[in-house]
Amino acid sequence: MTITYSCIANGRAVLAELALTGGSYQEAAAVVLKLVLLRAEPKMMIQMGSFVYHTLLIDGITYLCASDNALDILTPSAFLKNVSETFLKNPLMSQEHFSPSNAVAADFQQVLGEYMMKYNTNQVDSLISTLKSQVTDVKNVMTQNIDKILESEDRLNIFTDRTDDPQTTAKESPQTIQILRRIWRKHCKKIIIISMAILLSIIIILLSTNVIPT
Repeated sequence: MTITYSCIANGRAVLAELALTGGSYQEAAAVVLKLVLLRAEPKMMIQMGSFVYHTLLIDGITYLCASDNALDILTPSAFLKNVSETFLKNPLMSQEHFSPSNAVAADFQQVLGEYMMKYNTNQVDSLISTLKSQVTDVKNVMTQNIDKILESEDRLNIFTDRTDDPQTTAKESPQTIQILRRIWRKHCKKIIIISMAILLSIIIILLSTNVIPT
């Protein structure tokens, strides 16, 4: 995956941009920027021709980049986040002072180039770091789900024990046990599906970045 083009825009006015390869990026970027304004979504991903355009909208400023791989969405997302943070940290880059004619635009073009080179050369390390973070989040969610399963199993055991009690009605106990078993199976299926989806996503992304030789 390679980030081949990036820009920053205030509305539809491009403030700074940089293309590493030849192509009609400006035309495609103009279309994407128009869609960003119409939809007003914080993040977007649009396929145009052989490139995928990723956008990040913060306080009216659109951060955009183009990549040549639709499978890798983590690297462009991390790239745009870093660019936006750098942009917002510089007081000269506010909407009031930042314009295409300002010398800061040329300076920030250099910043775009530095980040593009960084993410194009170190994308594997960046990707692995992001994946580790996501795996940690998934582990936390799965741990909570497992706790819920154990609680459901405990309740199931309690009600199962109550079936030996002659005072428990013959109708209520089987129905209750059946409901709890359905809940237990539902949680198990959820964990299996989530685990398989995460594993498949990691394999696809690693293959797309040539971490795993094909």
